[in-house]
Amino acid sequence: MRIRIVDAFTDRPFTGNPAGVMLLDAFPDDSWLQNVALEVNHAETAFAHPLPEGEEADWALRWFTPVTEVAMCGHATLATAHVLHTTGARKGPVRFATRSGVLVAETAEDGTVTLDFPTAPLTAVDVPVGVAEALGAPVMAAFDTGPFVGDLLVELADERTVRALRPDHKALRTYSERGIIATARAEEPASEHDFVSRCFFPNVGIDEDAVTGSAHTALAPYWSQRLGRAALTGLQASPRSGLVRTEVRGARTLLSGRAVTVVEGELLV
Repeated sequence: MRIRIVDAFTDRPFTGNPAGVMLLDAFPDDSWLQNVALEVNHAETAFAHPLPEGEEADWALRWFTPVTEVAMCGHATLATAHVLHTTGARKGPVRFATRSGVLVAETAEDGTVTLDFPTAPLTAVDVPVGVAEALGAPVMAAFDTGPFVGDLLVELADERTVRALRPDHKALRTYSERGIIATARAEEPASEHDFVSRCFFPNVGIDEDAVTGSAHTALAPYWSQRLGRAALTGLQASPRSGLVRTEVRGARTLLSGRAVTVVEGELLV
């Protein structure tokens, strides 16, 4: 069985968010999938297999962190679409059957992958007591991001504050199902990005995620409403960094980015 490591939401190796990708004939038992994800030890490993003709989707897709299966993952979906395209396993748009419904990915001639994901429903909430102390910065506003994303979205004062965060990851575990999305408007209006974010997911074994597609299904509608534009670019200011181009279309959000395969090998077990 071939296994690949793909850097997603980037066009350069060793940046963006790395994901394991395995194309299978069928899903083995869950314990095997979890053990492979633990061995790969990246934020997510994606497992996919083709579905019969006539199904509502073309491929079944699941995502595992080193410690658990997750309901939605953008960067590993983009990585899987990239592998299908570059290996010739699937040409044209691909429909993935997932725990979050059918997700569509389309790869352009230049290699850009566009994902069609559900827009996260945002609900304003009171800023939880202690979250500012856990992050290490004052919080301007807080929002629940709904069941598929499962994060607390918080707006901070400015881009500099987001970049400087050194949170207490253990303390962040009590505030949401998955973790915290911290965001602010871009410091320079003329820069290549419109907003910045960082994502901390200690509840699924990821202290800080490099570039999080699923988080942008919440970030995109939040900043689109604030900035008055449907199409935006988000910079996830993690140490690896990456850009996510977003476009809100009502109940759906498009997420676009590039990917690079950096490792290809054979799984021996």
